[in-house]
Amino acid sequence: MPAPVAPTGLPVEAVVTDLRAALATVGTAILQAEPGAGKTTVVPLRLLDETWRGDGRIVVLEPRRLATRAAARRMADLLGETVGTTVGYRTRDERHVGPATRIEVVTEGILTRRLQADPSLPGTALVVFDEVHERHLQTDLALALTLDAREGLRPDLRVLAMSATLEASRLAGLLGGAGGPAPVVTSPGQTHPVDIRWRPPGPRARLLDAVAGAVHEAVRAEPGDVLVFLPGASAIRRVAGLLADLAPEVDVRPLYGSLRPEDQDLALAPSPPGRRRVVLATDIAESSLTVEGVHIVVDGGEVRRPRHDIRSGLSRLHTTKASQASAVQRAGRAGRLGPGVGYRLWSPGEHAARRPFAPPEIATADLAGLALELAVWGAEADALAFLDPPPPTALADATELLHRLGAVDDDGRPTATGRAMVDLPLHPRLARMVAIERSPLAVVLATLLEERDLLRGRPEELDADVTERVLLVTDPRRRHPRIDDGARRTVRRRAQELARRAGIRFGAAHPGPAGPVLALAYPDRIARSRGRGRFLLRSGRAVTLAPQDPLAAEDFIVVADLAPPAPGEVDDRVRLAAALSEAEVETLAGLEVTEVTELAWNARGELEQRTERRLDALILARAVGPAPVGPLTRAALVDRVRADGLGLLGWTEAARTLQERAGFARRFLGDPWPDLDDAALLADLDAWLAPLLHRATGRADLGRVDVLSVLRGRLGHRLHELDRVVPDRVTIASGRSVPVDYDHDPPLIGVRAQELYGTRVHPTVAEGRVPLAVEVLSPAGRPIQVTADLPGFWAGSWAAVRKEMISTYPKHDWPADPAAAEPTMRARRGR
Repeated sequence: MPAPVAPTGLPVEAVVTDLRAALATVGTAILQAEPGAGKTTVVPLRLLDETWRGDGRIVVLEPRRLATRAAARRMADLLGETVGTTVGYRTRDERHVGPATRIEVVTEGILTRRLQADPSLPGTALVVFDEVHERHLQTDLALALTLDAREGLRPDLRVLAMSATLEASRLAGLLGGAGGPAPVVTSPGQTHPVDIRWRPPGPRARLLDAVAGAVHEAVRAEPGDVLVFLPGASAIRRVAGLLADLAPEVDVRPLYGSLRPEDQDLALAPSPPGRRRVVLATDIAESSLTVEGVHIVVDGGEVRRPRHDIRSGLSRLHTTKASQASAVQRAGRAGRLGPGVGYRLWSPGEHAARRPFAPPEIATADLAGLALELAVWGAEADALAFLDPPPPTALADATELLHRLGAVDDDGRPTATGRAMVDLPLHPRLARMVAIERSPLAVVLATLLEERDLLRGRPEELDADVTERVLLVTDPRRRHPRIDDGARRTVRRRAQELARRAGIRFGAAHPGPAGPVLALAYPDRIARSRGRGRFLLRSGRAVTLAPQDPLAAEDFIVVADLAPPAPGEVDDRVRLAAALSEAEVETLAGLEVTEVTELAWNARGELEQRTERRLDALILARAVGPAPVGPLTRAALVDRVRADGLGLLGWTEAARTLQERAGFARRFLGDPWPDLDDAALLADLDAWLAPLLHRATGRADLGRVDVLSVLRGRLGHRLHELDRVVPDRVTIASGRSVPVDYDHDPPLIGVRAQELYGTRVHPTVAEGRVPLAVEVLSPAGRPIQVTADLPGFWAGSWAAVRKEMISTYPKHDWPADPAAAEPTMRARRGR
C-alpha cells in the first residue's frame, strides 16, 4: 500500500467518514458535492484502506477521456507516484495500469465491455460513477448493468454515484433497490462568488463574433486566465482565428475531445510566468476537469448533444442551447480560486426560459447501440434499473435495425456477428461493416462517417462519392482543392486507432471499391437510378443527386448520408454515397431478392404477365409476356369484371330482356324466383363466371361469355314457368305478337291504335294480376296515350283523341267505339 495522502483541505474530506459508513453497511451511496469539493480525486484515495476492499480495485467511471487522464494523474500526484502504479487509467485508445494498480479510472465503454465479458466483475470491489448528472447514454447503461450484476451475482460489490447536481432522491431509490433508498451524503464545494455579466449579441450579430468580443473585453478588464465555452471544434477554430491579435502576450489554447492528448495537456498546463491563457473548450471542461488559473468564464451558451440523425442513420451531434444547470456549472469554474467573473452571451430573460436540466441522452439519442448491448446482456430494458427507461418506440425501431443488420435473430438473441459488433466502439451500422469486412477500407469508411467531412463546401458543391475521400485518408500525399487537412489528420489518426483495436493492419494500398463495403453498413440504403440524378431507395423513398455528379450516371448506388432538400425541391439530396454494380447488389442482398410473378393490366387494357426480380421497392429485372391459362388469370379477369362491371361480358338484347323479366317476376311475385340483377350477379361472380373462363387469357374472352345461357342456367326449371307467367311477348287484338318491355313499372307495350280496335279486356301478365302499361301510338308511331285500362280509355278520353287524330290522319279509320270495331292498320275513314 502507498503512504497515506496528507489532508488536502478540500471540503469533501469532511464527509469521508459518512461515505465509509454507508459503503460498509448498505453497500451503495450517493455523494452530492458542489464543484471544487474534491470528490473526483480525494474520495477514491480515502477509500483505499477500507476493509471491504480487500485486494479488489476501485474502478472510477469518467464520462470523457480527457477527464479520465486528468483524474488519474491528479491522484497519482497526491500519492507521489507515476500513473500506472497505484492509480492508473484506461480508455479505448490508451492503457496505463500495472500489477500494483488499485484505483483504475476508465471511460464509459470500458466498464460496459468488462461487464459484458464477465458480469461478476472479478477483482473489482467498488465502482464509482462520477458526474452521473450528465446522463450520458453509456453511463446510464453501465449503471443499469452494474446494479443488475450486483443484485444477481455480486451482492458484495459496492456502488457509489457522485455528482454536483443530480436528482438525489430518484437516484437513491434506484441504487437502494428493495432495501430502501441508498444513503445520500452532501458536501459543500470550495467556491467563491462569481459576478455574472450578461452580453447578449445584437439582432444582426453572429454569436462567435460576440464571444470573441467578450474575450477581448475580459482580457482588458480582468486579471487571470479565461475559460471559454463553445459548442464544438469548428466553433473553437473560428474563435481562435478571431483572437489571433491577442498574441504574443496571451496563449490561445483549444480543448476538445478529438484533440491529440499532448495538445489537450498543453491547454490544461498553466502558461509561463508573465503570460495569460485563453482556453477555448467544449463542455468537456464543464465538470470533472479542473482548468487551473481560471478567473474568467465566457459562456457562448451552446452545447452539442447526440441525437438520432435520420439522414445519416447514425447518432450525430446537434447544436442546442445549454441548460440552466450547465450554465451554473460553467460559471462556477471562475470561482474555484477566488472571486471570478462570468460572461454569458444571452439575456436574463432568455436564461429563465431555458431548460433547468439537459434531457438525458437516452430520451433523444439513437438506441441501436443500447439495444445491441441489452441483447448481448440477455435482458429486456424493463428488467433493468434505468433512471429513465428507453422510449419503447425508439427501442423497437433500434431492435428492428439490428435484425436487418443480422446482429440479432428472430428471437432477439445476438448472432455471432452481433457479438463481434458489440466489441467495436462504433454505431452498429459501422460496426457490422468493420466486423464483416475486416479491412482498412472498412475502418476508413467507418471513421469518415463518424467524423466531419474532409472536404469543405456546401453539399451541392461537392461530389457525393466517398471513394475520393477514402483515397485522401489512405494516401496523405494526395491533394484536393477543397481538402480540410485538419480533418484528414483526425480521420487518419482515428482510423489507425480503430484498426489497432479491431486487429486490422492499416496500410496505404489502394482500398478497392467502396460500394460493397459501405452497403454492409447501409443495406437499407441501396438505391436505383430513375434518370437525371433521381434515385429510389429500396424503402421506396426518393432521393436526388446533382445531375453533374459522377454518381448520377450510375445505375445503382448505396447512400450513407443525406442533406436536406435543395430550395424548391422535396427530396433529400445524397451527400455521401458509393457506386454498386447490379451483380454486387444481387450478391449483397442474397435471399432478400425475391422473384415476383404477377398479372397486370397494361395501358391498352390487355392482361399481361410480369415477372420481376425485386429488392423491396427496387425492380432489378423485368420480363413481360401474355397471361397464361390458369387460376391466376381467371381470378384477374373476374376481378376486372367485379371492378368495371358486367358490361365487359357478351350481353345480347335477349339476355337483357330475360334479366328484366326475371327481375319483374322477383319483384311482383317474390320467392322462389332467383335474383338475376347486376348486383346479385356481381356478388356471385366466383361461382358462375370463373368456371366459364377456364381457357381464358385476356379481355377478349370476357366478351365471349354467353350471358343469355348463364341466365337461363340460373333460372333452371323455372324458365318454362317464366315464359308462361312473364312472357316476353303478348298477342294483341290484331293477332300480332308484340314484345313486352319489363324495364318499366308496370311493364309496357307500344301498339298503334288501329291494332287495338276490338280490345274489350285490357292485356295483362303474371296470370292476369298485373295490367300492362299500353302506349297507344299514332299511325306514325308517335305516342297518343299511355293507359292501364283500355276499355276505360275507349269509353272516356278516346272521343277527344279521336277528334284530333281525324284531323291529323284523315285517311285512317277512327271509329267512335273502338271496342266494337275490327282491328286494322289501314281502316276506312269514319265519323
